[in-house]
Amino acid sequence: MLVYWLLFAFFAIGSLLRRSGTGLGAEPYFFTFGAVLLVLAIGLRFEVGGDWGAYQRMFAMAGLRDLDQMMLLGDPAYHLLDWSVQQLEWPFWVVNLMCATIFTYGLVRFAREQDDPWLALLIAIPYLVIVVSMGYTRQAVAIGIIMAGLAAVQRGASVFRFAVYVAVAALFHKTAVVALLLVALTGRRNAVVNLLVIAAGVMLLYDSLLQDSMSKLMNNYVAQRYTSQGATIRVAMSIVPAALFMLRRRAFSLTKESDQLWRNFSIAALILLVALVAMPSSTAIDRIALYLLPLQMAVLSRVPRVLLAGQAGRLLVVSYALAIEFVWLNFADNSNYWLPYKNYLWA
Repeated sequence: MLVYWLLFAFFAIGSLLRRSGTGLGAEPYFFTFGAVLLVLAIGLRFEVGGDWGAYQRMFAMAGLRDLDQMMLLGDPAYHLLDWSVQQLEWPFWVVNLMCATIFTYGLVRFAREQDDPWLALLIAIPYLVIVVSMGYTRQAVAIGIIMAGLAAVQRGASVFRFAVYVAVAALFHKTAVVALLLVALTGRRNAVVNLLVIAAGVMLLYDSLLQDSMSKLMNNYVAQRYTSQGATIRVAMSIVPAALFMLRRRAFSLTKESDQLWRNFSIAALILLVALVAMPSSTAIDRIALYLLPLQMAVLSRVPRVLLAGQAGRLLVVSYALAIEFVWLNFADNSNYWLPYKNYLWA
C-alpha cells in the first residue's frame, strides 16, 4: 500500500501548503513533478489491477494477428496501440506507459482548470487514479481524453469541439459516447443547435463504432443482468458532490458554461441513482458512472470557497479523500488485485 499512500501524501501536502487564491501559485514545478510520478506509477505498474491478465492476453494476441483482425475486436485505438508495440517488438509496459501519459495529461489539464488544482488532483487519487487508471486501462484513457475536452468546455469551447474529443475517446472505449449527452445543453450555441450537433454526433459514432457490437453489449449488460459490485459505491461518490452543487449552486459563482456543465453532471448522477434501483444491470450503470467522476474534482475542490473557508475546508476535503482511499484499500472486495503494488522498476 505504501506507493498508494505516498501518492496521496504528495498531493495532500501540496493541497495543505498551497497559498490562498486560485491556480497553482508558486508550486507549478512541484505539480508537474507530481504528474510525472503519476505517469510512472500508473504506466510502469506490474501485475496490478483486476484486468491485468486480460490486457496481457490482448497484447499477446496482437502479436499473432493481423491489424484488420485486431480492429474487429472493437476499441480500435487501443488495439492499434497494442499491435504497433508488438510490431516494434517492445514490451507490454510500453502500452501501459503510453496510456498512462494520455490519461494523466487529461487529468492534469482538467485539474488546472479548477480553482484549486492541488485539491482537485488529490480528490482523483483514491479512486480515479488508483482504481480506474490502474485497473480499467482503455476506459481510463477515454476518461482522460474526456477530461481534456471538459477543460476546453470550461474555457468556452463549443459542443462541436467537445464532440471531437468524444470521438477520439470512443476509439479507446465505446462508452465514452455518454459524455456527449452530458454536455448537450452546455455552451454559447442555441439549445436547438446543440441538440442537432449532439444527435448528429451520436448517429455518426453509433454507425462507425457501436452498431456491430450493440447486440453483444445489450446481451452482456442487460439480458444476462451482469452485476458490478462497486456500482452503488461509485454512484454514491457522485451523489455527494451533486447534492452539494445543487444546494449551493449560486455560491460557486461559475461562468454560465461551467454552471450548466456541472448542473448536467449533477442531474445525471441523480438519474443514475434512480436507475440503479430500477434497472437489472448495475454494470451498465457502473460504466456510465465512471464518466461522472470529474464532478467530484470540480465540486469538492471548491469546498474551501463555498462551504468551509480556508484551511479548514481543505482539511475537510483531504480527510474525505483519505477516508475513501483507506476504506477501498482495506475493505473493497476486489482490492486484493491492486495489492501489493508492484512496479517494473523493482519487480
